[in-house]
Amino acid sequence: VWTDGLTSLDRYKGRCYHIEPVAGETDQYIVYVAYPLDLFEEGSVTNMFTSIVGNVFGFKALRALRLEDLRIPPAYIKTFQGPPHGIQVERDKLNKYGRPLLGCTIKPKLGLSAKNYGRAVYECLRGGLDFTKDDENVNSQPFMRWRDRFLFCAE
Repeated sequence: VWTDGLTSLDRYKGRCYHIEPVAGETDQYIVYVAYPLDLFEEGSVTNMFTSIVGNVFGFKALRALRLEDLRIPPAYIKTFQGPPHGIQVERDKLNKYGRPLLGCTIKPKLGLSAKNYGRAVYECLRGGLDFTKDDENVNSQPFMRWRDRFLFCAE
């Protein structure tokens, strides 16, 4: 049940401030939308993208949608503290100096067992990479729990 007066929706609405038709296309438009900064947690790229992409791209009424540009106001950028340390600390941990660090994301991102994931990491590092990283879809799924994956990678 909706109760009027509990929230000020106007304060938190995204605002469409410009619409232009796509040249040569029917029923296609470029839409410019601005959101109030209060909608986003300070210093959280995850929250910002989830709020914009996750919610908007989930609208079933939209047949097609593409994000072409994202402009982040300087006031929001200033809320990011940056990394806790610089590249020198990473180089010291890896004992790699005088060249770019080289890494990759393990593929396929889903479907490997924890043991095979560890094997893929081993092969990448044996082949000369400095580090690997998980794909954003890799968390702790039943077929590849984080702890198991960690132990096989450490092995």
